[in-house]
Amino acid sequence: MNSQVTSTVLMIRPAAFGFNPETAKDNLYQVQDERSDSAIQKAALTEFDGMVDMLREHGVRVIVLEDTASPAKPDAVFPNNWFSTHEDGSILLYPMLSPIRRSERRRDLVDKLSANGFKIEEIVDLTFFEEDGQYLESTGSMVLDREHKLAYACASERTHTVPLHYFQQLKGYQVLMFHAVQQLKYPKRPVYHTNVMMHVGTKMAVVCLDSIEREAEKMMVKESLEKHGKKIIPITLHQKNAFAGNMLELKNGNGKHFTVMSASAFNSLKAGQKQIITKYTDLIVPEIPTIEKLGGGSVRCMMAEIFLPRVKK
Repeated sequence: MNSQVTSTVLMIRPAAFGFNPETAKDNLYQVQDERSDSAIQKAALTEFDGMVDMLREHGVRVIVLEDTASPAKPDAVFPNNWFSTHEDGSILLYPMLSPIRRSERRRDLVDKLSANGFKIEEIVDLTFFEEDGQYLESTGSMVLDREHKLAYACASERTHTVPLHYFQQLKGYQVLMFHAVQQLKYPKRPVYHTNVMMHVGTKMAVVCLDSIEREAEKMMVKESLEKHGKKIIPITLHQKNAFAGNMLELKNGNGKHFTVMSASAFNSLKAGQKQIITKYTDLIVPEIPTIEKLGGGSVRCMMAEIFLPRVKK
């Protein structure tokens, strides 16, 4: 049976972090900043390094890959959108909406993971879908229940049916596709990535059911989570907008489980919600306000989980 959580993540230390106008078209979380580019980059590095240190202090293994300076990649700090790893030794590369973001994909990723003792059996390249304007942005587009081989995905400009079906056939996952909106006022816009409105851990799921307007779809998601043993912690639209859906459960080398969430997500939660989460896991709460504000993503987006098998010595 596949494991739901890993003790190793890969993170990319940004070289040119900033506001990406291409992604801002459908990512309503992004807000421009009056600071200079150098001040923004400096703040982003401080936040990034602080988060890496915090994860390592709790015993989580973090592989840091330095971003390349050229071409400038303002979203390089969010590697979970262009690849995923799996326990069968496969790495998948994904089709992405933003042409700027496509330059984030790096072949030296394989060398880095191999050098860290991981076994890679195959690389599956799905980027050909970009030629037809079809996108699937990895674990941004899909929130995976790896243990039960389920992929939760809300339809958007970055998450299309055809590549989702391809993933389903390739990895043997059941796909649960639904529609979710960023806010309830008009004009309504789809939630750009599923992982900003839901998180699935080993025993619990944090989900903004309020953003799923179609009752049948809301019931489908709720029933599936409950059927597969997840305690549901509902969050509000306001909490979703504070990145409370953008969490990730990890473990350390001793098997202790943690839920990683940003300070803004933590501060948006009610005492009762925190109590339920801490019943199942400890918390790791980094402060990343610059990365959240300009990048429009939070801690989960910054961590690409490594599920590859280890090379036997």
